[in-house]
Amino acid sequence: MTVFSRAAGSLAVALTLAAAPALAASGPPPGFTLSDDADLAFTSPDGATRLEQYMKEGEDFDIKWQVWARRGGEMRELKPEQGYPAGFRFTADSQWLVRMQKTGSGEQNLFLYHFENGSFVNATKTSLGDLAWAYFRSRPDTKSMKLDYHITANLVKGTEDAYRWLGVDWTNNRYLLISLSGETDKHPKNVAVKGLADWKCRYDLETGKFDVPKMFAKGNAEALKWKIRR
Repeated sequence: MTVFSRAAGSLAVALTLAAAPALAASGPPPGFTLSDDADLAFTSPDGATRLEQYMKEGEDFDIKWQVWARRGGEMRELKPEQGYPAGFRFTADSQWLVRMQKTGSGEQNLFLYHFENGSFVNATKTSLGDLAWAYFRSRPDTKSMKLDYHITANLVKGTEDAYRWLGVDWTNNRYLLISLSGETDKHPKNVAVKGLADWKCRYDLETGKFDVPKMFAKGNAEALKWKIRR
């Protein structure tokens, strides 16, 4: 190879690199700052993923929160952006992640993420909380119940050990136990609060379907009649 050909080859490589688009830096956009609250940082059981929550204050007390999953040198946002910080729970195999997201005063939703191609992505098109409520309203014993406020979907603790504390022998990393609650405007004058309290259903991560194990039948029946008298 001549000196000229070597130089030409080097020039071609240099031009190719110059023409290649620069890799975009991952991470939150300008104006978002990392929360220094240690309770808002979460690490997956395998230690490979760390969740960081960033806040941005806008005009008229408008606050926005973003959640970013850091894995090695890469970061990926866990959508959607919300007005409050969130809590998180992983399954023991670090493949599933549930976001417990406050959405208003006394209200909460759930979002589900799955680890795919090196990062966590939204596992359902609709929030997990909305899917649970849709299941609740599809059942003949619960579909007629109307709730007006303090509507919450909660993830029962136990994802790390498949809810062994309940005395069950469920398959590891397969099920999520969800609790639904809410209150209604219409109730007798001698009742201070009435609605739904701690109605439980189970979500199968393998099939994407809900069910109610028999062990929760009695408690769910009581949850439908919940009220506090004056």
